[in-house]
Amino acid sequence: MKKILLLSDTHSYIDEVILKYVKQADEVWHAGDIGDLKVTDAIKALKPLRAVYGNIDGTTARAEFSENSRFLCEDVEVFITHIGGYPPKYNMRTRDLIKAHPPRLFICGHSHILKVMPDKRYNLIHMNPGAIGTHGFHKVRTMIRFTIDGKKIENLEVIEFPK
Repeated sequence: MKKILLLSDTHSYIDEVILKYVKQADEVWHAGDIGDLKVTDAIKALKPLRAVYGNIDGTTARAEFSENSRFLCEDVEVFITHIGGYPPKYNMRTRDLIKAHPPRLFICGHSHILKVMPDKRYNLIHMNPGAIGTHGFHKVRTMIRFTIDGKKIENLEVIEFPK
């Protein structure tokens, strides 16, 4: 079993409260718009990190992280990208990748809107953790934590902070 902390759109923001949740996870996944790499450096100092770059990320972040990340966590295939859309309206690039090889868990960021929803067409779960950074239009800062146990994605919890 793995305890996952999922966050996105930090826009260079990291604090001790976020790091408290990082310490409670087995792995941290960042769905892009990292900003300053002090964010990912602080997370990596505590826990294993999987991350993708987002549209605000410059050459330094793009040199360290890729646009897409596909991997297996326990028995769940995961696909993370920053800009992906939502079921059933994925962007063209993402739709083609999902259609060719559907993951069990599809994660993106970008919208600053927390959403967790099934996609019955491709038999996957879509997650967007919203935005945990202080930059953007969102009124509440959010992250998600959950567990993956074998093939099961469970114990989903939304973590909210005022902006």
